[in-house]
Amino acid sequence: MNEFDTLLKIAARKATIDANSDWYQGPETYLSGIESELNEVRAELNKHRRVYVEDELADVLWDYVNVLQALAKEQGIDPQRVLARACQKYQERVTAIEQDQSWDEVKRRQSVELAKAHCQDVLTPQDK
Repeated sequence: MNEFDTLLKIAARKATIDANSDWYQGPETYLSGIESELNEVRAELNKHRRVYVEDELADVLWDYVNVLQALAKEQGIDPQRVLARACQKYQERVTAIEQDQSWDEVKRRQSVELAKAHCQDVLTPQDK
């Protein structure tokens, strides 16, 4: 099991606890946390303290994984599919750049494909 899967499992355990907490506001709880943690990353970058930057980046990642867990529960978002989409999207973009293609052109092509996938998803939802 890779570390991302391990982190997802830890977040799944935490999601059970969070769901019963007064302060929990769904995905927004963690989206706000990401914003806060990014500010802390910026502050640490200015101080040039590598270990603290790494620690704050870990907090950003933690909040992001918790967003995934909350969206999985509330909207059926599959964290593994999100990761797979990220890998595919950026593999295509980086490969395009390596082949002297435009990042923006690849993004436009991907947007067209995403729109097609959205239409298919609306017509035949898989997870409902």
